[in-house]
Amino acid sequence: MSITDTVSWNQEALDAILSNDEGRPVLFTNARVLTMDPLIGTMTGADLLFAGSLIVGVGPAIVTAAGDDNAIVVDCAGLTITPAVVDTVALAGGRGHRSEYVATLSPGNTCDFLVLPDELAADVASAVATLVTRPERVRALVAAGRPVLWAGADVPGRAGTTEAGVPAAEDLTGSPRVGTWIDKNDFLRQELTADGRYDETRGGRPHAFQGRYWIDGDRVDYLDDLGFWAYGEFRGDELHHAGYVMKLG
Repeated sequence: MSITDTVSWNQEALDAILSNDEGRPVLFTNARVLTMDPLIGTMTGADLLFAGSLIVGVGPAIVTAAGDDNAIVVDCAGLTITPAVVDTVALAGGRGHRSEYVATLSPGNTCDFLVLPDELAADVASAVATLVTRPERVRALVAAGRPVLWAGADVPGRAGTTEAGVPAAEDLTGSPRVGTWIDKNDFLRQELTADGRYDETRGGRPHAFQGRYWIDGDRVDYLDDLGFWAYGEFRGDELHHAGYVMKLG
């Protein structure tokens, strides 16, 4: 199929997905699916069902319930669906249990996948190579349940690429996360200030580490004045960082 043939590929389905405010499930049907899940394997004439950002079903005959569930249906005849993120550690035999695998097209996993013509997706490596070298041949790239590429072109309103370089510090005045975080043994005290700076006291030693920080959702990234990077994660009223669990003092 030529590049120009992809322009109108399932346009109605794309419009429905982008305007899906009712939370309708989405079903990519009649495809060859390379799940990379060691239990499920590869399926032909199969369906991939997802809701929100998670895969909820994979395999043949899911389409029979599409009408019952008011699903948005995307016909994938002649196409292959593969993971968009490759777990190379698992492929090399570095994970001992199926439950440790990541990035497989398995129910419960995040919905990151590629849709390509069969001849461009003999395996996952070929599919990913096509995405990198010939993105115009990709029918769909879906990230966390949202289309990023469709019919070889960027989807309108897609999230922008993170710009390279150290970002400017935000003004965090009034943020509930600004303050001094203290671990339960009072060994580590980490002060986060509204100007995007942090200052750590360790074992009573002041200014043990100092630098800049940025908050993105529940993630906090640190760039120490010594030059190294670290991170933490907010979980409810706790800040988890480098094995320490802290609360605001």
